[in-house]
Amino acid sequence: MPRAPGSGERGPLQFDSRHAKHISEVLSAASPDVVTVPPTTTIMGAIKTMTFYGFSRLPIADAGTKRLLGFVTSVDVVDFLGGGLRHNLLQEKYQGNIFTAINADIREIMSSKLIYASENTSLHDVLKLMYEKNVGGLPIVDEDSRIKGIITEEDFVRSCRGVDTGLVVESFMSPNVVTAPAQTTIEKMTRMIIQKGFRRMPVVQDGVLMGMVTASDIMKYLGSGDAFEKVVTGDIGEVMNQPIKSLIKRSLITIEKKMDLGHAARKMMDNEIGSMPVMDRGSLAGILTERDFVRALAENRGILP
Repeated sequence: MPRAPGSGERGPLQFDSRHAKHISEVLSAASPDVVTVPPTTTIMGAIKTMTFYGFSRLPIADAGTKRLLGFVTSVDVVDFLGGGLRHNLLQEKYQGNIFTAINADIREIMSSKLIYASENTSLHDVLKLMYEKNVGGLPIVDEDSRIKGIITEEDFVRSCRGVDTGLVVESFMSPNVVTAPAQTTIEKMTRMIIQKGFRRMPVVQDGVLMGMVTASDIMKYLGSGDAFEKVVTGDIGEVMNQPIKSLIKRSLITIEKKMDLGHAARKMMDNEIGSMPVMDRGSLAGILTERDFVRALAENRGILP
């Protein structure tokens, strides 16, 4: 599978408070090769695009003008297929039939409440906006609202990679971790993700941490052949009663709470993951996510040169 646009090595983001960043520096920090889909793309088509490129969010743009119209995230898809507010649309408009629902236009579930930055915005202001608005990615647009690039949390994690920041994981991790038992159904897990605003959750069995399940994992499952093989009547409920442990596909990668953020960033990037459980003497002490790096950089502008 190819690496998603923006996931290649572009070098560290350069933060310099002495002057505002000009356009080329802002766009060089973002990924210029933005993958977009038109609003008439099917929900299944959007899922396939996000899965192929490893995206958790996908810009929706007009096919002709490339003007940004909205965004869809893996959480939006899970919300629709798995039991959030958007799920009411599936039940009421498509009578709960997953085959009909996934062939609907992506504009049915995309968010049109756009948060973006202009191509003249400084990198510091982009970071601040992502932090304050709590968004995982920010499109960069020109004066005609045409999308020119996108910068994500992953880009900021990359900027910390291998840097001795002097900051420890413990200071920025989320210590109050909600876990889910391994036998929890995908339906229940989905509702927990939507209701609590999570994008991922650690899975435990008999008190032992097994792995992590993310909204993207659930999205991939619901849009995959694995799910459809379990569907007989077309009712989405048939694919939602599987245990979440069946979605754990990779080995568990953990870090220690006293590790420097820069070293944690390297481990996150090397393993191509967006979060890691934080351990303390063998016990789960917290979770560190890409969003935590955005917070660390926003609160500590002197981390990078």
